[in-house]
Amino acid sequence: MVQSLTGPDWWKVLTVLVLMFVNWGIETRKWQLLIYDVERISFLKAFRAVFSGQAFAINTVNNVGEYVGRVMYLHEGNRLRAVSLTIVGSMAQIITTFAIGLIGLLFMKNTILGSSGNFKGFSVFWIDGMMWLLLLITIVLLLFYYSLSWVTKIVERLPFMSRFVYLIEKLEQLHWKELTRILILSVIRYVVFVVQYLLLLQVFKVEADAWSVCWMVCVMFLILAIVPSIALAELGLRGEVSIQLLGLLSGNTLGIVFSATGIWMINRVMPAVAGSLFILGVRLFKK
Repeated sequence: MVQSLTGPDWWKVLTVLVLMFVNWGIETRKWQLLIYDVERISFLKAFRAVFSGQAFAINTVNNVGEYVGRVMYLHEGNRLRAVSLTIVGSMAQIITTFAIGLIGLLFMKNTILGSSGNFKGFSVFWIDGMMWLLLLITIVLLLFYYSLSWVTKIVERLPFMSRFVYLIEKLEQLHWKELTRILILSVIRYVVFVVQYLLLLQVFKVEADAWSVCWMVCVMFLILAIVPSIALAELGLRGEVSIQLLGLLSGNTLGIVFSATGIWMINRVMPAVAGSLFILGVRLFKK
């Protein structure tokens, strides 16, 4: 492991670290654009808010706590209104993960599993079933995503929602062009994820066709998005899924585990630690 980190591929590790800031920088820009009509904040402040969100997310199921960390940086009257907009950004990322993961599943079935003739416990029936279900869910999410203003107007007419209309009213103002922009940023961020993983796998000598590795990583991201987990305990799940999927391409189990650990440390733990430090300087409520 030490030789891999200090050998001729050291620059790839540095690139992965730099891409971590690119990754969260894109997420910051997404959030900044979404809350623009609620409160205008600087990119640096938004960046600190996103990192603080990771400090909360690391102890909650599927990152639910990140909303709390982010809205802490907004004025007290805007915090609850910003939550619904923050969820829109997460929805765009989920749609991206599901759509690209579906292509990855198709690639795995037809190219990797099909050509080898050895499914290693993978059932074609379940893969087909998952693909059709995933396609349906992705289409529904996409339609819902681009119909937010219409759905919001319907919800606002419900009698029992009258007290909470102010929480979602800003969703009506989201134009399809803005939603598309957020979706494009989500795709770019997703590509950064994949590149990070590919670089670390190369560092730890997991020798396999890069194109196949990319699609298997997409399938892994899909599984991690579906299975409920707490980020702090996600490493075990991430490692096991990586071994099962990337093990179809390479026998370097140790390298696969090291890569999964490295991605978890760089993309999850480091931002959470930095976010914890940022939280110390935040005043939650006005005196």
